[in-house]
Amino acid sequence: MRLPASEHQSHRWRLDEIAPDFRLEDVWALPVHGGSEDFAILLELMGSLDPAKGSSLATRLLFGIRYRLGALLGWDDRDDRLPIPGDAETTLQARLPEDLRGTADPNLGSSSFIPLYRTDDEWAAELSNRTVHGLVQLVWIDRGDGRYQGQLAVYVKPRGLLGAGYMAAIAPFRHHIVYPALMRQIGQAWNERIARR
Repeated sequence: MRLPASEHQSHRWRLDEIAPDFRLEDVWALPVHGGSEDFAILLELMGSLDPAKGSSLATRLLFGIRYRLGALLGWDDRDDRLPIPGDAETTLQARLPEDLRGTADPNLGSSSFIPLYRTDDEWAAELSNRTVHGLVQLVWIDRGDGRYQGQLAVYVKPRGLLGAGYMAAIAPFRHHIVYPALMRQIGQAWNERIARR
């Protein structure tokens, strides 16, 4: 379920210190519940999923189109020297406080997202391409009575008019096709993982 930004922002996250200049783009409650110790399972599960190869034909088609356009137009060319929009830094690694440095498991990233840090209830990774500098954040929300729920947040800094136009153009596809399919994929994988315990 998509959540209002205010619900996510009602908590204090370490990412707030590190990326106050990034816009919170999307927040989703994950179909994932467990105990305090289950955050590690969520991170492993998320690291194993690839929405571009999920069961949703529409999502696979959209990712295929996006990857082809990105290759054709050079949007996804890896260039680690691209500065964060409005900043001289190229990565948020430079902003990490000492206690967060070296806490991210590099095996939990993907070819696009590079892990930044991990705490007991928060994990973040960054992505940089020619359209945006983006962040994905996974958090483990205490719902009381020893019950926790996963939440996914996406933050962005678009790169000029191209990035702003790109984010506006893909918003309906993200909200109505990609994220709902991802939520189903996460829920199914979580239920299967929990059933094996």
